[in-house]
Amino acid sequence: MAYLTLFLTAFAAATLLPAYSEILVGTLVNQDYTLFWIWFWATAGNTLGSVVNGIIGRQVDRFKHKRWFPVSELQLHKARNRFNRYGQWSLLLGWLPIGGDALTLVGGIMRVPWLNFVVLVAIGKGLRYAFVIWVVLEASGLVGSSP
Repeated sequence: MAYLTLFLTAFAAATLLPAYSEILVGTLVNQDYTLFWIWFWATAGNTLGSVVNGIIGRQVDRFKHKRWFPVSELQLHKARNRFNRYGQWSLLLGWLPIGGDALTLVGGIMRVPWLNFVVLVAIGKGLRYAFVIWVVLEASGLVGSSP
């Protein structure tokens, strides 16, 4: 049940919903859950949440002329130009707490091929969760300690 909760929390954290999966990752690490499965389910959930952002991004052109649409044509144009500067490689930064969700949304708007999108986002998010786990282990004194 803990891994399902982690998956769902990580999923929500990658969307616009307010969730902080790092706290749950740290808690599970300190409760001696299997590190691989903590990393795997957090990465999988967070990556899938970003895929939802990409799907939403692919729908933007359908709604950009609606009065209720929250982003202007100029803002969309600027976001596309910024994304084009670094291309799909910028999806490696989809893990960033500020701007990461927007990158995955713009990746969808730019119609990055799904395989590239998922692989790049998963690499970035997997590295981030590995780092979070390492920091928790270091802070807990569990790294480098002899049995």
